[in-house]
Amino acid sequence: MTGGPTRDAIAALTERESHRVAVVLGSGLSDVARSLTGGNPVPYADIAGIPVSRAAGHEGALYSGEVAGLATLVFAGRVHLYEGHDARVVTSAVRTAATAGCDTVILTNAAGGINKGLQVGDPCLISDHLNLTGHNPLVGAEDARPHFVDLTEVYSRELRTIARSLDPGLKEGVYAGLVGPTYETPAEVRMLRTLGADLVGMSTVLEAITARALSLRTLGISIVTNFAAGITGEPLSHDEVKEAGKKASERLGSLIAGVIERLR
Repeated sequence: MTGGPTRDAIAALTERESHRVAVVLGSGLSDVARSLTGGNPVPYADIAGIPVSRAAGHEGALYSGEVAGLATLVFAGRVHLYEGHDARVVTSAVRTAATAGCDTVILTNAAGGINKGLQVGDPCLISDHLNLTGHNPLVGAEDARPHFVDLTEVYSRELRTIARSLDPGLKEGVYAGLVGPTYETPAEVRMLRTLGADLVGMSTVLEAITARALSLRTLGISIVTNFAAGITGEPLSHDEVKEAGKKASERLGSLIAGVIERLR
């Protein structure tokens, strides 16, 4: 699957001719979709061209609504490389957002904390990333030319400044994106720390590259749902990730709504 829904199809599904902002939600964060839009979900299974989420904690539904007067498209859940999808399928939400007319995309995820200065349950702005997936969504992608895309500033400095003005306690960090589905070993986490990573997860980096190639302003927000392997000595579980994501939903939703309001 490489194509996505057409603009007319999105308009028919959402009853909106176009959208300005898109939000992609990670593990355990689907409650944010309802609080933001107040709209009714359309299951991905009912939308031709959007892959169905199979990972636990991903609702797999599309929401549309007005947030601070701006038409906003919210993807409650995403698909991942570890589910067997290729890079084009994994980035379908971002390409769908561009098709729908969006000029701004907010990417969220649940992440393991590597930097001990981060707190579990807190959002952290992504200042940059390490793409360690071994994949790039622009390989063979005719709709993302030119392929030699400048990644000096993948995550908009302007949007990060807006976010910090709304929540001065926000920290920033470098996000390392790996394939998964296994969590990293303590040795791998030590390697990632040496490389400069503050956060680690299994998503977002390919979406951010696609967004940059399509000239979408991008804000990345990680919810620190646990400390990475070896940091505390405790074992990791996906239930822990989902629960921490749910607890962080209210603060994340307020932050996203505030950023969107400043875009008017």
